[in-house]
Amino acid sequence: MSKKITKALIPAAGFGTRFLPQTKAMPKEMLPIVDKPVIQYVVEEIVGSGIDNIIIVTGATKRAIEDHFDAPNEDLVQNLKNGNKTQALEQIEHISNMANFIYIRQKGLYGNGTPVLSAEAVIEDEPFAVVWGDEFILSEPPRLKQMIDVYEKFGGIVISGVRIDKREDLKRYGIADLEPVEGNVFKIKSIVEKPDPDKAPSDIATHGAYILPPEIFGALKKLTPKNGEIWLVDAINMLKDEGVPLYAVVVENGKYYDTGNKLEYMKTAVDLARIHPEIGEEFNKYLQELVNSAKN
Repeated sequence: MSKKITKALIPAAGFGTRFLPQTKAMPKEMLPIVDKPVIQYVVEEIVGSGIDNIIIVTGATKRAIEDHFDAPNEDLVQNLKNGNKTQALEQIEHISNMANFIYIRQKGLYGNGTPVLSAEAVIEDEPFAVVWGDEFILSEPPRLKQMIDVYEKFGGIVISGVRIDKREDLKRYGIADLEPVEGNVFKIKSIVEKPDPDKAPSDIATHGAYILPPEIFGALKKLTPKNGEIWLVDAINMLKDEGVPLYAVVVENGKYYDTGNKLEYMKTAVDLARIHPEIGEEFNKYLQELVNSAKN
């Protein structure tokens, strides 16, 4: 029987160069989607999947992430109490109580395998989840819960799969060559990084969230850096070659939001502003006014 997943890791040490100068002093994970930072959506997905031990791997200029999930300062609490802003007070107090947060500073080479290796001492000999801090999926049930259910049934390594609607976008992702298992579960035969759209093996991108065994740490240590970088996919492929089964879960009932580049970030902000309980109605009216104005 597979061990229960009790810990999740969020790598959040990147420089966010695509968003400069905004990210010169502010983490890209703290960019707001209306009134919540991107990383809070990621944390809510993890907590909604039944995991309450969250390790966030950070770097320089990332202190704002720790401050966000810390208990609110007393001056702010008193200000909200004095203004009878009960709902706002409940919201900020809830943030720090959502999970047990552990922060680690990233050390070592560049590449997305480094933050995973940095957390080895905290993860210990347990399987664990990895969810990137600058993108998220809103789904029901949560993406990670769907993945955990597959892991508990099949074991191995589990990666979230996202169906890419536009063929020309396939070149932006790692695209999987898949073998059906059941329903939305597939066995991954290989992952082709950023393929020519006409030669892509499928329309399923495998990225964003992973369930990994503790053996991933040993695999990462064996890797030879490529241009000074350690890549998680190389360690995953090493374990696959050693016989560890590799599965993709094509997320159901959800929408993928990539906030790692400017255009997709703006699309995400607009999408979620349109359904926001406080401003959604007025914002939709504004968008309609823009459409009508463009027609005239």
